[in-house]
Amino acid sequence: MIKTTLIGHASMLIQSKNTTILTDPVWFDYLWEDTNVLCPSINLDLDKIPPVDVLNISHRHQDHFDVRTLAYLKENNSVLKPDVMILVPKDDILIDVMKELGYDNIHPVDDFEPVRLQDVTLTPTPSCNEGDYYPEHGLLVHDGEVTIWNQVDTVVIPEIISYIHKLYGQVDFAHSRFLPLLEGSFSHHKSLNIPFEEYSSFLKVVGALRPKFVVPGSAAFRYRDELAFLNHYSFPTTPDQFLADLAEYCPEIKSSTFYPGDVAHITKEGVKIGKQSSEFVRVREDDSHKVAFKPVLEVPPIKSMTGDPEQYENEMQIIREYLENQFIEKLNSCEKLDGWRHWQTLYQLEVFG
Repeated sequence: MIKTTLIGHASMLIQSKNTTILTDPVWFDYLWEDTNVLCPSINLDLDKIPPVDVLNISHRHQDHFDVRTLAYLKENNSVLKPDVMILVPKDDILIDVMKELGYDNIHPVDDFEPVRLQDVTLTPTPSCNEGDYYPEHGLLVHDGEVTIWNQVDTVVIPEIISYIHKLYGQVDFAHSRFLPLLEGSFSHHKSLNIPFEEYSSFLKVVGALRPKFVVPGSAAFRYRDELAFLNHYSFPTTPDQFLADLAEYCPEIKSSTFYPGDVAHITKEGVKIGKQSSEFVRVREDDSHKVAFKPVLEVPPIKSMTGDPEQYENEMQIIREYLENQFIEKLNSCEKLDGWRHWQTLYQLEVFG
């Protein structure tokens, strides 16, 4: 039997009979350069987390690789065992940061190369994400009886699914991607067209994998305070809606929502979800209503949080230099400029010092 507990976002505790695995710990607000908070928010009793044998980091994105949490874990001896095995992608920057934090026993992983420890086999699964130049991996966990797969943020093609089937046949329990990160397109002035193809690809992955049971994974954060307007550019779906769409597409696959504090018990006989049954983590507040797709709302002024006057002036000088000497050149080189001119599109940018 394998037991998985969702702590928050992509952080899970996976327990076999003899081995405890922790994935992508991001436990403290604020996260991702202080722009996000966990959503739903959680109550986490750090003293009750079982000692961890394996720490798995899937990739460098800061909602998966959180230096603050990793520094805490290194200093707090109650969570990680002294000989904890660290599984990481072959990412020199990530590995250097882990070493700076004092971690050793670091094992860079290869795609589909199994790592055996005690009673489990851990198999990293590859990603075909052309949008990022650095590596990332999903994770298969097999205890000799059942197999679970955490897709994390990986982009999956049919050959990857076929190899998973070759290794273990039908997966017993899967954490699937379900939410395209549309708000990033707004931040980078990209198209806000709803990415139906990306969303449908998540459904197709589940349909091709054909697990016995699936839950939506990750995508459990929101933008905070003065950045909250970005919540109105989030892709308009929820775990419940994804599962409703999945039921239309693959009605034979069993599924459930899976929130922080929920515990999945996976056996050959099936999967049982204990809602809010964890001994160390629970949902504090379900504030997911604050994430709502309303892209026509006004964008409020973005104010600098820099308190040091000298640093503030340096930042303003960089902005002035860009606007006065580079902005028009960048605008003129934009491939969409002809369309903007045709439709007489106006864009106003105000910077107050």
